[in-house]
Amino acid sequence: MAAKKKVAAKTAAKTTKPKAAGKAPVKAAAIATRPARTRIGVIGGSGLYAMEGLTATKWRKVSTPWGDPSDELLFGRLGDQELVFLPRHGRGHRIPPSDINYRANIDALKRAGCVDVISVSACGSLKEEHAPGKFVLVDQFIDRTFARVKSFFGPGVVAHVSMAHPVCLRLRDKLAEAAAAVGIEHSVGGTYLVMEGPQFSSLAESRLYRQWGCDVIGMTNMPEAKLAREAELCYTTVSMVTDYDCWHPDHDHVDVASVIKVVHDNAHNAQALIKAVAPLLADRPEACPQGCDHALDNAVMTAPAVRDRKLVKKLEAVAGRVLKG
Repeated sequence: MAAKKKVAAKTAAKTTKPKAAGKAPVKAAAIATRPARTRIGVIGGSGLYAMEGLTATKWRKVSTPWGDPSDELLFGRLGDQELVFLPRHGRGHRIPPSDINYRANIDALKRAGCVDVISVSACGSLKEEHAPGKFVLVDQFIDRTFARVKSFFGPGVVAHVSMAHPVCLRLRDKLAEAAAAVGIEHSVGGTYLVMEGPQFSSLAESRLYRQWGCDVIGMTNMPEAKLAREAELCYTTVSMVTDYDCWHPDHDHVDVASVIKVVHDNAHNAQALIKAVAPLLADRPEACPQGCDHALDNAVMTAPAVRDRKLVKKLEAVAGRVLKG
């Protein structure tokens, strides 16, 4: 009789349905047993989240071992596709670029089941052809930030990932296809210079970055892109041009009022782009052709026997695939 009770208990455990998503905060300890989900993560401003057609919306707090993300995450659906939105600066734009908890943001998105991440950010133009209102789908970065934590790894668990090609070209090309379909002026390819801020560039800096061949300049995509690579997420950037920085003789300074006006004008196009690209990402290949989802293969240098156990625990969501052994 005791044996039958044990079998019955095991059968019940196997058939018990998991709780529906959106009912409670995602806890750090839950990641080990949570089944994989395919969701699109979108990092950006508040204009993205009020889009028409977004249903089953729910704001949820996601806890991470790196601290709190910029805000709660908004879970929702566009048709059959699940999306998760994260306000990079927090709702109301409370957090300056240098104080964003980039590690918590990326960890939270992966913990929430995101595998593809689209970063939408305002930026300045460093080339005449990138006029305000244009979207630039960049594929390279130059990181000029200096006051931010740039890696999940550190003393006790050392790792080095490749950033030679920091953008997932599959995502970038799907965004280009979607932009063309809805008639958004855009260009494919380019270099995003990430400055520390919060001040805008000096004229000398702006001219220097133009000499380097950079296309746009902004303050937020680093270390965001580096951390997404360490977390083995497919990541790409939509750079929404708001101004000509300060190099342009007819636009010799940048002010917040003019930037905000163009940002508001861009919000409609940003919503249209996300709505158009979501169904294009429904048929995701099992493995990223570029290898984004295996970026940590052969990246961890520290021998298992001497790894810091506390750091290994913190890395469970972003790097558990390669650290479990």
